[in-house]
Amino acid sequence: MQNWIVANEPWLRLAAFGFALVLLLTVEGLWPRRGGPMQHRVRWTANLSIVVLDVLLVRLLIPLGATGTAIWAEVHGYGVFHRTDWPLAVEAALAFLALDLLIYWQHRLFHLIPWGWRLHRMHHSDVEFDATTGVRFHPGEILLSMLIKMIAVLALGAPVVAVILFEIALNATSLFNHANLRLPPALDRALRACVVTPDMHRVHHSVHRHEHDSNYGFNLSWWDRLFGSYTAQPADGHTTMQVGLARFREPADQTITRLLTQPVA
Repeated sequence: MQNWIVANEPWLRLAAFGFALVLLLTVEGLWPRRGGPMQHRVRWTANLSIVVLDVLLVRLLIPLGATGTAIWAEVHGYGVFHRTDWPLAVEAALAFLALDLLIYWQHRLFHLIPWGWRLHRMHHSDVEFDATTGVRFHPGEILLSMLIKMIAVLALGAPVVAVILFEIALNATSLFNHANLRLPPALDRALRACVVTPDMHRVHHSVHRHEHDSNYGFNLSWWDRLFGSYTAQPADGHTTMQVGLARFREPADQTITRLLTQPVA
């Protein structure tokens, strides 16, 4: 099974991403959390064009990627887990947790460090909040994030299958927790005990600084509670809160050209 997953990694990731995107855009259209115009034509064109550009640049500039790094570490016996004799399931679970914690702190630091925020703020400048917001990341941030992830995978000696499953989960949960999806309150509470829900992450996209500097998690909701960055609900309510950044609210700011040049704006 592991060999099959490794051999089919690109297609598995593409299929999982495509399925999750289509499913979430469909269900959020049926059960939206917030109403009003979503500016689909301009936003979706820009957001989906950005993700295509991100994937092409990563494949071109860092072809090894996180999976290739894990394979190299396995072949050369490099990293912490290649010096242990633990069951694969244990190593995979620990590697998944470690990588998710890394993403939490990387995200939090990108809010704190000025040059990191210049790269990351493109993600926050979306004036609406739907599944496509979950793929709206500046190419510079994506490339830097991949390099950080590769270093972590190398240091851990993370199992190849764990890295692939983490990448698939990270893409899927980013789409899910950005979805404009109405979940029953009881279901939201139950899910939020473990994973980041759309209502939890929407707070992070509030126009208010103290709210968008909270709820940094992507997969697991534990880290925000553990490290004191958890905000349960937005002060202005989910249906009336303003999403985005005060500085970038014009329709022209949502075009792909403006998005790509935003770090130097």
